[in-house]
Order: sequence, then structure tokens, then C-alpha cells
Amino acid sequence: MQKLILTTALIALPLVAQGATYEIDPPHANVRFYIDHFGTSTNAGGFYNLTGTVDYDRSAKKGAVDITIPMDNLNTGITHFDESLKSKDFFNIETYPTARFVSTDWQFRQTGDKKDVAQVTGNLTLNGQTHPVTLTATKFNCYQSPMHKAQVCGGDFLTTIDRTNWGIDKYVAMGVSKLVTLNIQIEAIKK
Repeated sequence: MQKLILTTALIALPLVAQGATYEIDPPHANVRFYIDHFGTSTNAGGFYNLTGTVDYDRSAKKGAVDITIPMDNLNTGITHFDESLKSKDFFNIETYPTARFVSTDWQFRQTGDKKDVAQVTGNLTLNGQTHPVTLTATKFNCYQSPMHKAQVCGGDFLTTIDRTNWGIDKYVAMGVSKLVTLNIQIEAIKK
């Protein structure tokens, strides 16, 4: 009986991530974008099946992430709009088939007795140009996945970028916003 109580108590304890390397789970990794369209509506779309790795150590307050974004997975739900965005006028995916985000710094915040990821700073390479970007974590967590039978860590991150920094300036002069909101969702499985 004491063994059962001890086992139950251990299971109920919050999962604390030890330092480890995690492989991004493509079905649970995407970048969605939102851009104002002439001040009337918001165009949206996303890139799916991201790959890469996450190194994470909550107790040491350290992390690193390297994400590859396959640009041909672009999906707005409108085929002709997808093709336009894939062209040389925007993402030029024939020349630049992938984008990449590599972190340079992770910042943590103390929430009660837990150290949570607050921001991840890094470099985004898109259209052959690299510029710094700061991602703000809206949530981050680790859990024991019953499907993968392994620890999974991940979260949701937000940022707003100026697309003209990466040479994507089509229609800016006509009133389409140069600012793009990115919502990045990542889950990664412990190796």
C-alpha cells in the first residue's frame, strides 16, 4: 500500500524538464502569419511540418532551438494566393526553399516556484537574408506523452516582423502592411 501511495505521489508531481535534446515533432510544429490587407481585413496563412531541434534545461535556465521552415508547405487555403506568395515577388521559394530560425538567447521568468520561458531571441534567415527576431512565449510546458512514451516540451510564441527587412516589399507602397504577426507553435520530443 505504501508503494502505491508513493508511486501515485510521484506521478502527481509536476514534470520538471532536465537538460536534454528534443527533436521537433513536425505534425505539432507550424508558423502562422497574419498581415493587415489595406486596412480592411487580415490575410492569414501558415507553414507546416517544421523540423529541427530544441535543447532545454529548465533548472539551469538554458535553451537553444534550431528550426527549419519548409517554404513549399505554405498554405493560405487559396491556391492562387499560395502560388503568388511562393513567387519571386514574395518568398521566392525556388531560390530559397527553406527559412531558418536559430536562437541566440533564452530568457526566463520566475512564476511561483517554476522558471518559465519568457522570450527566445535569435536570427531568422528568410529570402537569403538574416535578421534578429525576438519571440515572446505565451505558454511553454513539458509533459510525459502517452503516445510517444517520452517527454515532450514546447509552446506558443509570438512576434511581429517588418517584412521589408527581408526584401519582401510588394504592395507596401499601395497600402498593404509591412508588419507581419507570426504565431509559432512547437512541440519537441526528447531524444
